[in-house]
Amino acid sequence: MSYRQENILIVDDDVHILELVQRHLQSMDYHTYKAVSVKEAVSILRDSPVDLLVTDLKMPGVDGFELIQYASEHYPEMPILVVTGYISTKNALNIGKSGVVDYLIKPFTRDELRNAVTKSLEGVKKNGRKQKKSAPGKPDDASFGELIGNSDELEKVKDIIGRVKDNRATILIQGESGTGKELIARAIHYSGKFSRAPFIAVNCGAIPESLLESELFGYEKGAFTGAAESRMGFFQAADKGTIFLDEIGNASFQVQNGLLRVLQEKEVTRVGSRKSQKMELRVIAATNSDLRELVRQKKFREDLYYRLTVVEIDVPPLRKRKSDIPLLAEKYIRKYGVEYKDRLLSITPEAMEILLRYDWPGNIRELENIVQRAVIMCDSRIELKDIPDSLKYNIDFPEDTFVSLSEMEKQYIRKVLRAVGDNKTKASEILGIDRKTLRSKLQ
Repeated sequence: MSYRQENILIVDDDVHILELVQRHLQSMDYHTYKAVSVKEAVSILRDSPVDLLVTDLKMPGVDGFELIQYASEHYPEMPILVVTGYISTKNALNIGKSGVVDYLIKPFTRDELRNAVTKSLEGVKKNGRKQKKSAPGKPDDASFGELIGNSDELEKVKDIIGRVKDNRATILIQGESGTGKELIARAIHYSGKFSRAPFIAVNCGAIPESLLESELFGYEKGAFTGAAESRMGFFQAADKGTIFLDEIGNASFQVQNGLLRVLQEKEVTRVGSRKSQKMELRVIAATNSDLRELVRQKKFREDLYYRLTVVEIDVPPLRKRKSDIPLLAEKYIRKYGVEYKDRLLSITPEAMEILLRYDWPGNIRELENIVQRAVIMCDSRIELKDIPDSLKYNIDFPEDTFVSLSEMEKQYIRKVLRAVGDNKTKASEILGIDRKTLRSKLQ
């Protein structure tokens, strides 16, 4: 079974126009997302695969011009079709360079919309720019959604995604908390040929063990106290698509047994039933635990472990891909700048330097939280003062490495001086000593 991959995002503050365009596009067999504001559009672009952006320009708050700027910078290969009621707008659009490939003047016919959308998706651009071609087996970066970065470590992950995206091989994603394991699972699903089928994410650690089996596999009426009616589980809901099982190391042996049956026999049996149901789906599991160690401790089935590891993806922690930090930080600065302050913000080189020096034990999730806070605290741009002191003056030593208090003091003073641009007056204030004492320590 094949699925059409063209996903179109429609943005217009006029809900009547929005719904009309959506009905037309759905009748042409396109999958659509809709947004009534730039803020909502940015959220959809961040979380969903979009092949074409169709946007109005005149909208309250942040207008369509800023959305075009945002989209062209973050999704440069995604074509943009402008729908406007102002003929003069054509002259204001930097066709091609801005990512805008065509425009429609309201009112327009269904056929005019069809022609414009077809032309845009084919990558026919007036300035001659063509859609970027990816290497064989590797999808374009635009299909990765939130998977931001071009470090060697992340490129290895993207290469594996390109090789598995169009088959149903079972995949185990391993990595520290906050590294983006679910984002990788979504990239696998939405960049491949099954992208129009369901993607179901299940956090095995968030569901009580007593309920996990029935939630995953479904149950029959009367199977247990409170089962007033039969209900399908997450596996049935994901049929023909992808099920993502996060924190798989937390699954009980009973759940492990059921999962092993799914992988071996390609079928699911509801709790309280003897009848199995054939399934056709891809299973992606993720863990921040060492499953090999759990196997050695007899806490995880060895045969299930080998079933899950047909393909393994090891997600690098952020401290091992620091060259991606500026791209990630800029993404979150734009995201929260639009969300909280209705404008695009920037960051000073000094503040960015602090982000680059920090080791990010919480990984990408921690980076997003820090940037979110900085956007709230800043004025027109993020400066050194908007970064938490815990980052600016943090000293991390390798595990099991011990140094003298004198050496620790030296390193801390150097770190404070770097953070304040060698401003000794400011450094003295932070350290709680006078300039004379600081000079003595420096000597």
